Amino acid sequence: MQFTTFLLSSLSRLLVVVSSLLLLVACADTKQSSTPSVVSITNNDGKYLLSVNDSPYQVRGVGLGFKNIEEVEAFKAAGGNTFRTWGMEHIDEELAIAAQLDLMIAVGISTGKELLGFDYNDEAAVAKQFKEVTAAIDKYKNHPNVLMWVINNEPNLLFDDQGKLKDVNPKVYAAMGDIIDYIHENDPNHPATFSLAGANPKHIKQVVKYAPNIDIIAVQTYGDLITLPKSIAQSDVDKPYMVTEFGPMGHWELPTTAWGREIEEPSAVKAAGMAKRMQEVILDDQTGKIIGSFAFFWGQKQERTPTWYGMFNETGEHTARIDELTKMWTGQYPANRAPLSKAMTINDTPAVNNVYLTPGQTATVKVLVSDPDSDPLTHEWVLMEEVQARSQGGHFEAKPAELVLEIVKTDVYADSVEMIFKAPQQAGEYRLFNYAYDENNNVGNANIPFMVKN
Repeated sequence: MQFTTFLLSSLSRLLVVVSSLLLLVACADTKQSSTPSVVSITNNDGKYLLSVNDSPYQVRGVGLGFKNIEEVEAFKAAGGNTFRTWGMEHIDEELAIAAQLDLMIAVGISTGKELLGFDYNDEAAVAKQFKEVTAAIDKYKNHPNVLMWVINNEPNLLFDDQGKLKDVNPKVYAAMGDIIDYIHENDPNHPATFSLAGANPKHIKQVVKYAPNIDIIAVQTYGDLITLPKSIAQSDVDKPYMVTEFGPMGHWELPTTAWGREIEEPSAVKAAGMAKRMQEVILDDQTGKIIGSFAFFWGQKQERTPTWYGMFNETGEHTARIDELTKMWTGQYPANRAPLSKAMTINDTPAVNNVYLTPGQTATVKVLVSDPDSDPLTHEWVLMEEVQARSQGGHFEAKPAELVLEIVKTDVYADSVEMIFKAPQQAGEYRLFNYAYDENNNVGNANIPFMVKN
């Protein structure tokens, strides 16, 4: 048995190495014989149109965190055609996969943010950044799977000492404008932009003032996506817009517990809300200015919880948001859909009403969850501590520790599951997760924060 396990593990590692080598070879081949795609934007009677090689191009996009080719293949199978990145760490592999699967990339280039301490008054640092960014553009500008450049992510995100948003140094936008000028002079085939956190008309007007050459106003908005048409009207900017991030309700947009912990929507509620906002604002665009969108996040990440933004779980299962995007892009749901987790309570108390338990108290958690295909579900329960240091702007956040959960009893019903457990003995803030798995690599997610008090 030990030899068999060793052999399978060795074969698995060998397949990973071979796959990586094949991707790098493919990338080298595409570089040697590459002819850039010509991407253009036209304005026809107030309606903007994106074209690739003179053919209208409808972006069916996601923000993708590179992990493996299987997730990119799943994106292609769902009907997607373009993915957006944030940095150049995996660009060779990403371009190779895009070439292999006939996908386009909105190439993200990581540049300095005041939020993270970059000083745009430091002329030497700005010049060094300009040199590095333009070198990357020169290196990859002729790859046929490059759609556009996104040269900074949320440079307008900055907080004062009280945690409130404040204006960034206008030199931030001017520095981005200098890079865009370079792109226009040296890469006429691709539009360039940088993504704003939110769609604040004041910020948009600052961008146009200090970087008037920007090709697309790129905004990132979640629950507030519904206000984008109003923002477009108030901004009154004669440029196309692109939603470079949208998705579930953001953790800053939802209620919190009395002790300040964000309350996450269950996966079915997230999926339905995202689909509704996408349909009303993006697909049924009445402004004529929205030329593309990227749903967030095709992958998995820790941000307040391990399940808030990722459309996959850590172990690779698909959530209901993937099903909704598939329907939007192809006209129909996939053959088998993810379980629908709709609500979660402890002792019949929802998170918005604040769940308090005493050390060691026996409590009953209930999750409303069903499967659209009537697949049998298996359930995993995970108890975690809450996040210690909360990240800002989507940057790295450490995943909290998992704790031992004492389960007394579990009962599974057609449209719900109930579990009796004992609260931790130590006072503190906790979060209980339910993962409902079908037999087809799909999952429904729900969690609830609670506090143990003496």
